[in-house]
Amino acid sequence: MKKYEVVKQNSLFNEIIHKGKFFYNNYYKIFYLEKENYKPNFGIAVSKKQGNSVERNKIKRQLRNIIDINKNLFKKHFNYIIMIRKDYNNLSFNEKVKELESLLRKEQNEK
Repeated sequence: MKKYEVVKQNSLFNEIIHKGKFFYNNYYKIFYLEKENYKPNFGIAVSKKQGNSVERNKIKRQLRNIIDINKNLFKKHFNYIIMIRKDYNNLSFNEKVKELESLLRKEQNEK
């Protein structure tokens, strides 16, 4: 994930969460809000309940990698905030990738 693809402003982060729609499973909750630009932007939210800062940063690094692998599954013209849910730490990396892919494919099929 490149720097220009990251949602950094706190106001935009809150706007996506409060005004946007969402879909979720046991491991991810994804908020999205339509925007004008063509390329999607991403924000990652990890709760302090997930562990100490080292564990949270590891989760964020893994999630950025998973997003890079699956960018084609995200719709253009949207900002996304991906929140990690509590059972996430129990999964292996391959299971994390499969869960996100299945969630995104499920959401595409419903629309």
